[in-house]
Amino acid sequence: MYATLISQLQFSLGNLDGILAKAADNAASRGFAPEAFLTARLAPDMFALTRQVQITCDACKIAAARVADVAPPAFADTETTVAELRQRIAKTMQFVDSLDLTTTAAQDGSRRVPAGYPPDKTMSLHDYIVKRQVANFYFHMATAYGLLRHWGVPVGKGDYLGALPME
Repeated sequence: MYATLISQLQFSLGNLDGILAKAADNAASRGFAPEAFLTARLAPDMFALTRQVQITCDACKIAAARVADVAPPAFADTETTVAELRQRIAKTMQFVDSLDLTTTAAQDGSRRVPAGYPPDKTMSLHDYIVKRQVANFYFHMATAYGLLRHWGVPVGKGDYLGALPME
């Protein structure tokens, strides 16, 4: 189950990469640098687009690391371009691809893992993945999508959901 959830996060992270590519193309067609989008926010007390993408990546890589029972890599939050954010997504996906999410430890939903916040607390792997990380991932991904849509990038539900395999 946890490997399936991580696979879904990876799939959606790929969709976010596609949305960022559309944002870069849209900015170019409108005659400005795509980096103009990076400081956009929906409200003064919310994180800007750059941070939304960084947290989306972090939610995926940390969830996968917790399932695999390994330490997640630290990524410096230094991206200043859309290209660098897309590289962060690629780096996140490469890390997740490197993990074995089918081990016995990975399937033990009762195993205690760091909660993340508060930093001194733990929770079951099941609660951490299902009740925290999946929601956290999609909150920040939806916010990044909403920011770009608000600023005129022509993306829709199909971009957010991605190409679903159908017969």
